[in-house]
Amino acid sequence: MAQILDAIPNDDNNKIMCCYVNATSQIQVARITNVANWYFERVVFPGQRLIFEALPEALLEIHSGMMASSILSDTIPCGTLSIQEEIEGNENQNNTHPSSESPTENLELLSA
Repeated sequence: MAQILDAIPNDDNNKIMCCYVNATSQIQVARITNVANWYFERVVFPGQRLIFEALPEALLEIHSGMMASSILSDTIPCGTLSIQEEIEGNENQNNTHPSSESPTENLELLSA
């Protein structure tokens, strides 16, 4: 899912797809501030999965707290949140291991 309103400033092919899951019972704010000319901030609700593009050197800050206060509770390198390898791995797995049964063989098994 590409970010349209706040795209990564450079057209670098180095960007990665990342995933963060809020596994707490609190609302969190996910923020990236260490990439020049780019600011990323999203509210992440409990149990919500946030998928975003970033540079591998970007640091995802997780802020949590109540109403008017915010505490920096974690800083995660985006390289560790990368899901690109998993997506490519699943595509390769589907392409390299075709089913030995054809659709008609499956139908014959069901009708027997």
